[in-house]
Amino acid sequence: MSTNKARAKTGAGVKAHALTKFAKGPTHLNLFAYQVGFGDCFLLQFVYGDGDSDKRHVLIDFGTTGAPEADSGKLMQRVAEDIREKCRGAQLDAVVATHRHADHISGFATKSNGNGSGDIIRALQPRLVLQPWTEDLTLATDATGPRTKNAKATSGSTRAFSALQAMNNVAEQVVKLAAEKPGGLPRGLAERLDFLGRDNTKNLSAVENLASMGKAGKSSYAYYGMEDPLKDLLPGVKTHVLGPPTVDQSATIKKQRATDNDEFWHFHARGVSTANSIDGNTHGPFDASYVFAKKGKLPREARWAAKHITNARGNQLLGIVTMLDKAMNNTSLILLFEVGGKRMLFPGDAQIENWSYALEQPGIAEMLADVDLYKVGHHGSLNATPKSLWKGFNKRGNFSKKDRMTSVLSTMAGKHGSEEKRTEVPRKTLVDELKHDTHFHSTQELPIDGLYTHVRIDF
Repeated sequence: MSTNKARAKTGAGVKAHALTKFAKGPTHLNLFAYQVGFGDCFLLQFVYGDGDSDKRHVLIDFGTTGAPEADSGKLMQRVAEDIREKCRGAQLDAVVATHRHADHISGFATKSNGNGSGDIIRALQPRLVLQPWTEDLTLATDATGPRTKNAKATSGSTRAFSALQAMNNVAEQVVKLAAEKPGGLPRGLAERLDFLGRDNTKNLSAVENLASMGKAGKSSYAYYGMEDPLKDLLPGVKTHVLGPPTVDQSATIKKQRATDNDEFWHFHARGVSTANSIDGNTHGPFDASYVFAKKGKLPREARWAAKHITNARGNQLLGIVTMLDKAMNNTSLILLFEVGGKRMLFPGDAQIENWSYALEQPGIAEMLADVDLYKVGHHGSLNATPKSLWKGFNKRGNFSKKDRMTSVLSTMAGKHGSEEKRTEVPRKTLVDELKHDTHFHSTQELPIDGLYTHVRIDF
């Protein structure tokens, strides 16, 4: 046999062996939950064999709005470099951005010199970028669902859910108000308004990077019930998209209920606290004349917020911004990975309306009952883990170590909500349940120099 023929035969054998290895599905999952403070960043490493090339990688979110380091940019740079190291010898197969909040996508921002954390992730050439259907920049502003294959794209910066753009505009004004007019605000309120405002302000660099990051610009915009968007990237893994629904499927995602005695982890505080008003004055820094300011009126879709801001002060304005924040969460992806008899749930920041639609669909509650790993929704907030979902988990509780479910929480106390009103994030009552009934992992419990917590799931 000639040398060339021998080499060809050997090469074909190696390739066939590799294909057989992937066809059998992964043996286990390495989940790296990065310490990004108040934010989410998870690298899923599906392991098919012993070599570096025998792995498939999915990055779910990459953002922060409250890093434990003074310079969050340096932290996200370190995280990006670690992700690059873990993808060594293999590709970053998919990037998943669950929704547009800054604490989930800010790390994808690029720099003009090409040395940003988003530049590092982009250089890994992800084969696909997966986002909610509302993030398709080619959709018309009045779209109520994803663009069909035969539909023409609209030009420019038109967007689905035009209210999302309005939220960004209102959030930008709130950040400006909190920074420039903090004097009349009660202690701590300016900081909370600034935090919520910045989280809802569009990070243009990150948004544009995500829109074109996929290999050959390949992107997928997901919604409830769509065909597995990752089927060609993750052999042996089934990915179920459980949210968000389209507006055509469920118009309730355009709204956010304030209370739900059955589903939330406590009663939401009713009314407005007079202690947090500003001198009882209906004018001042939150006057509509200031909100509209020197740059002219806000877009039509944002005017309803400005109307309320006219008479808002103190905690009333906080309520308006919180409402915007929660509405954004209703666009969050909910993904369920199924492999080797194990199920792993990643719901981003999905709120109750998003969850309600999925839980009402035939067979979904039964599917979720056997979840083995749960990425805790919305950093442990009171209304992102519906009690009906929690109570339906069959593997929580005092089971054997082999059968007991695992929970992973990425959070940072003191950034969101109020202990006084029992809206703090993470919510203590929920965390107590997680600690008691699951193998609990939290980025908040990492040592100060800890970059991530590692969880292994065997299939």
